[in-house]
This record gives sequence, C-alpha cells and structure tokens, in this order.
Amino acid sequence: MASNRLLRCIVQYLALLAVASAATAQGYPAGPVRVIVPFPPGGGVDGTGRLISHKLSEALGKQFVVDNRPGANGMIGSELAAKAAKDGYTLMVNGANLVTTPSLYRKVTYDPVRDFEPVSLIALAPNVLVVHPSLPAKSVKELIALTRARPGEVNYAGSGSGSTPHLAAELFNTLAKVTMVHVPYRGTGPAIVGLMSGEASVMFMPTTNAVSLVRAGRLRALAVTSRERVPALAGLPTVAESGLKGYESSQWYGLLAPAGTPADVLGLLNAQIMRIMQAPDMRQRLTGEGLVAVGSTREQFAAHVEAERVKWAKVIKASGARVD
Repeated sequence: MASNRLLRCIVQYLALLAVASAATAQGYPAGPVRVIVPFPPGGGVDGTGRLISHKLSEALGKQFVVDNRPGANGMIGSELAAKAAKDGYTLMVNGANLVTTPSLYRKVTYDPVRDFEPVSLIALAPNVLVVHPSLPAKSVKELIALTRARPGEVNYAGSGSGSTPHLAAELFNTLAKVTMVHVPYRGTGPAIVGLMSGEASVMFMPTTNAVSLVRAGRLRALAVTSRERVPALAGLPTVAESGLKGYESSQWYGLLAPAGTPADVLGLLNAQIMRIMQAPDMRQRLTGEGLVAVGSTREQFAAHVEAERVKWAKVIKASGARVD
C-alpha cells in the first residue's frame, strides 16, 4: 500500500515536471506578471502575496508584481481578477473570504468556483482562541460551561462582520450550542485593542498576532483552531481535542488564475509553488510566523475551496450573519 502511494507521488511529480518544461519551452513568462491582492498592504493575504511573488520572480526570471486592489471585503479585486485576460499574466492571491462573500452579500459579481482556476494552496493561518485574563475560563470546556451559565453575557471581538475571526466564533457557537455575542471592530488591530482593554472577553485571534501576547502573559490562550497543533504554540491543544469534536477553522492563502488560463501555465506555476513551499527555509520562516506551509496540487486546492464554500455557507446561514 505504501509503495503504491509512493509510486503515485513519483508519477505525479514527473508529470508536473513535464508540464513545467512544456510551459517554459513556450516562453512563459515572457514579461511581468500581475498578482492581484484584493486587500490593502500589511495584512496576511498581502504578506503571503508578496512573499510568493518574490519567490516566483526568483524562480522564473520575470517580475511577479503585487497589485493591491482593496475594497468591499475583497470583492473589488476578486472581480477584477475574474474578468482579466486568461493568458497567465494576471493571477490572484486570496483567502477564505473568496468563498464566504457569496453567502454574506446579496450581490456578488463572480463565482468563486466557476470563475477561477485553482493553482495551489500556499499556507494555512490558524487562529488562537484567547480570553482576557479577567475571564474565569482556563480551558475550552470551562469557556463553554461559563457561556452556558451566562447566556448572552460573554462577548467576543471580531475584525468585522464576515471576517475569519467572526466566523470562527460563530462555528464555535454552533457546535458548542452556546451564544457568545459578537462585538465587531474595523479590523484585527482595533479588535485586539478592544480585547486587551476588556471591552470584549474572547477572540479567535490570528496566530501571528497572538503568539507574542500569549507569551507575555497579556492574554490567556485556550486552544488553536486548526486540525493539528501549531509549532509556534506547541503545548497548546486544538479546540477539537479540547472537547469540541469536529471543530476546525483556519484562514488560508492560495494562488488562483482566471478561468480558462492555459493548463500548461497553471501546471508550471503549480510545480514552482510546490517546490517553493517544500524548501526548508520557507517552511521555517512560515512556522516562525505561526503559519503552516502547504503547497498543494491543483486538484487538492479545488477540493479545499469547495469544502470551505459548503462549510461556511452553513455556518453563515445558521448565524444569520449578513454584511448588506
């Protein structure tokens, strides 16, 4: 069985190399490639977009240039990417909002599955379930018990309606059958300030922000939201292993192209990203930032996008969350 899996992996890798060689022979890329990031500079999607663009520039000898097109929770940049020329010279780095916006907004001008070609899942960004030190809960089970004893009194900070921290908390509410109240802020930074000041008691905080605050003792970490433990907080259990079975929530970052982009170009890009994400220096860098390096096949990324679309549509419907 193991030998068969190994053989399949070898065959798949050789096929990727063949596709990559064919695309390179055709001269792609012959010039600069635009990488749309549908969010402003400084966030997780932008940071990942810049990092992967830099690595692709090094690998392929042409500039991959980030083009920030923020607005409407990522919809402006995503629409621009969906309608771009299908020649491989416009790509997009995006995250989970790509699949949640259709359930949050009444009018979305693109389909996250039909209008894009998956290239590769780049990385996962788990959240950390943290609480203000004044909250008398030191585990997931204690938080659930406290929230059930005080329905509607325990609130959580979110970085905006429909954001990953918001939906992570709503998934927690649904599975735990509790009612924590959402306190929305305009971004992750203000949400953290609200939590630190005691305006909110709970937050599903990005790992990149949580690690230093937890280590400094300014917040109490109860669990990580990913399927597996996070190396940056290795001693911290997952929410699922803490008693809430089936819970998993992570932001994710991936590279996509407009639907209809040539298969040889997609194959070349996928092969390069899989190689980049397997490099020890890249994995070490992302681990230090609280991220999980991935690098997937196109088929694996497509399956991930569809699973996320279905999962969050159910959570959003159950929570009643709407943005417009």
